[in-house]
Amino acid sequence: MSSRTPVDVAVIEDLFSVPAHRVAAIRALEPLLVPGTRVALSTHLNADGDGCGSEAALARLLQQRGLDVRIVNPTPWPELFRFLLGDDVQDASPRGPEALADIDLLLVLDINDVRRLGVLADTVRGLSVPIGVIDHHVAGEEPVGHVTYADTAACATGELIFDLARTLGLRITPPVAESLYCALLTDTGGFRFSNTTPRAHAIAAALLSAGVAPEAMYRRIYAQVKPARLHLLREALATLRIDSEIGLSWISLTNDVVQATGATTDDVDGLVEHPRSIAGTRLALLFRDLGHGKVKVSFRSTGNVDVQQLARQFGGGGHVKASGALIVGTLDEVEPRIIEAARAYLAQVPRATL
Repeated sequence: MSSRTPVDVAVIEDLFSVPAHRVAAIRALEPLLVPGTRVALSTHLNADGDGCGSEAALARLLQQRGLDVRIVNPTPWPELFRFLLGDDVQDASPRGPEALADIDLLLVLDINDVRRLGVLADTVRGLSVPIGVIDHHVAGEEPVGHVTYADTAACATGELIFDLARTLGLRITPPVAESLYCALLTDTGGFRFSNTTPRAHAIAAALLSAGVAPEAMYRRIYAQVKPARLHLLREALATLRIDSEIGLSWISLTNDVVQATGATTDDVDGLVEHPRSIAGTRLALLFRDLGHGKVKVSFRSTGNVDVQQLARQFGGGGHVKASGALIVGTLDEVEPRIIEAARAYLAQVPRATL
């Protein structure tokens, strides 16, 4: 006989109920979602699976309400997630800021800091139209919108889009379900990270019931590795450094190495998980020299280490377990600064037991 507490069916059913504060935020956003409205959806630089999945899903949901929807991102739509767009979602990102000239509404997803809109930031600052935010991060230093629907308890922005659909009575069609599943799958690290809540699994189950094929999604996202990525991984692991005493591991990539392997930004994404997987590592770092005097730093953690606090010291942000920062300087200048700060930060955080 198991000694575990029996599952309460009522608790399982309650997982699908939309929290009252989210319903209130959705209702505040609803008056902006008027049929015929020309709305642009945008997300952060180098959009990830949550940003792309949330945009693709919301675009189709708003089309159900009769809105004219376009996606306008600061960087090109990643090839990895190209399958989410289909023929029914307009990606106007190649037009740049010009694509925001005639809109009636802007909805910014998966960020709440205008600076993370890159080349679109100045245009967005000057917009006179309403701006809404749908996000699961802590607001940044320069919040974007006038109407905010946000909750840091959500496992992904895709969870908030799911709740919006349920609250507004919109249909979770197979393409919407695929997009939302991509958002949840990627932002929970394949349902491995600590943000994988019971509700995340419940929503995933609902999306599977709506037509998502989990093996096909896995293969599309995680089993389409190009040789360039493996060459890049080889080069990155050659730089691996481990400070086992403090629980710190890191790897570095120069701009020359990325170009020589023929890799893209998509290929770099996720490489930081390799140092994070090392036994005893509490904080993992990936330094990527972007050239032109800028270095992107990816912060990942395990246990009770909050990398968001560390990233904010350098003007970055993100999640407790996954954050990033873009820092001015060369790799040789930035790396020692971050390593020194990381060691000092880890020295203040007690080691957690698994």
